[in-house]
Amino acid sequence: MNYNQITVGIVTFRSENVIFNCLKSIKKIENIIILDNSNDEILKKKIKKKYPKIKIILSKKNLGYGAANNKIIRKSKTPFVFILSPDVALKKDCEKNMLKSINKLKNNFSIISPISQYKHYGYLDSDINETEGVQGFAMLVNKKKIMHYGMFDENIFLYAEELDLCKRLRLNNEKIFINKTAKVFHLGAKSTNIGFEFDKCRNWHWGWSKVYFEKKYFNIFLVYLKFSSLLFIQLLKIIFYIALLNKKEVINKSMRFSGALNSLLGRTSWYRPKFNFDR
Repeated sequence: MNYNQITVGIVTFRSENVIFNCLKSIKKIENIIILDNSNDEILKKKIKKKYPKIKIILSKKNLGYGAANNKIIRKSKTPFVFILSPDVALKKDCEKNMLKSINKLKNNFSIISPISQYKHYGYLDSDINETEGVQGFAMLVNKKKIMHYGMFDENIFLYAEELDLCKRLRLNNEKIFINKTAKVFHLGAKSTNIGFEFDKCRNWHWGWSKVYFEKKYFNIFLVYLKFSSLLFIQLLKIIFYIALLNKKEVINKSMRFSGALNSLLGRTSWYRPKFNFDR
C-alpha cells in the first residue's frame, strides 16, 4: 500500500479559522475531499486558490458530522479514508506511521486511529494496540469493512457517532487499533467559528446522542430510569445557575436538558445551529 490508497476526508462548518492549518499539516496524502456543511462559496474559493487539487463538496443542507463523512467515504476512490476534524493538525511522520500500520495489519482492521496530546487511551504498551473504540476527530477507516457494517448512523447529527460505529464493529468482531507512533494535535471544540451558538448546539446534541446511543444498545427500562434521574439533577443545576444569574450556564444546561429529553421522548435530532455569513 502507498499514500495513493488513502483519501483524507474533512467535514467543515464555518471552519475558515482552522482548516488551512489542518491542510498545511498534510504532507504526503494527495487525495483530499472536503465537505462543507455551511455551503460556504467564499471558503471554497479560498481553499481552491491555495490547493487547486482538493475536491470540495458544498452541501446546501447541514448534514451533520456522521452523514457528511458517509458522503465523503462514498465519493472516495481509495480503499482507506483518513477522517479528520478541521481543528486537527498532523504531527511529523503521522502519515508515514499510519501507512506503516495499514501495511503491517494487512487489511485485517476496520479502524486505525492516531493519538493526540490529550492521551485519551491511557497507557499503550506497543506501537499498535487493539482497542474497543476511538475518538472521531482522527480515524482512518477501511472503506470496504465500514460500508459493509453501515458506516455512521445518520440519525446522529453530532457526537457519539464514532462510539456507535465502533460498538457495531466490535459486536461483529471487527478490529480497531490505535497507533501511538502516529500523532496529531487537536484543538478541541474549535472546528467552527460561530461562537456561543456552537456551545448551544454541542450541549443539545451531546444530551440527545448520549441517550440515543444507550437506548440503542442497552436495556430500555434501565436507560429511562438512569436518564430520568439525570434530567432531574440537570434541572436542579439550571435552577442553581438561575439563582447565580449565570445566563451562559443556564442556557448550556437547558440545551443539554432539552436534547436528552427529546431523545428520551423518541424525537429526532432536530436542533441546528443558527448563523449568518457576515464577515
